[in-house]
Amino acid sequence: MIAAIGVEDLIVVDTKDAILVADKSRVQEVKSLVARLDQQGRTEHLSHREVMRPWGSYDSIGQGHRFQVKLIKVNPGESLSLQMHHYRAEHWIVVTGTALVERDGKEELVSENESVYIQIGQRHRLTNPGSLPLQLIEVQSGCYLGEDDIVRFSDNYNRVQEAG
Repeated sequence: MIAAIGVEDLIVVDTKDAILVADKSRVQEVKSLVARLDQQGRTEHLSHREVMRPWGSYDSIGQGHRFQVKLIKVNPGESLSLQMHHYRAEHWIVVTGTALVERDGKEELVSENESVYIQIGQRHRLTNPGSLPLQLIEVQSGCYLGEDDIVRFSDNYNRVQEAG
């Protein structure tokens, strides 16, 4: 919640990453703010915590040294790429729905409160075979967790070696 009392002519932008409060007459200064963020090595202006994808979305809900935690939402009937990672392993815990998980050519259904482990270098794909949204917690661990550590073998959305 954001509350303001006794103020006028403000612009308030609230995202999961940050909150911007600016006087309407000074909104053009956002460019210099972004330049300062860049100079400080911050990344809020480059990527957002919640990212939309053609199959659904993910929300980076926590991270630390050598780990990252995401809430992944997969729309009914949609699939992520058949992919692998050179530097990270993934542990998926299904929160709602049912996941069809492919690992090295073998498929298995994973239901609510069940989990599956994806090893570094293992080919894998996540599909929502159901009619309701699939939600899972993904715990990534490894020496590098960037979105560019995705090698795609097959993709329903014609993405070629781009992040996500």
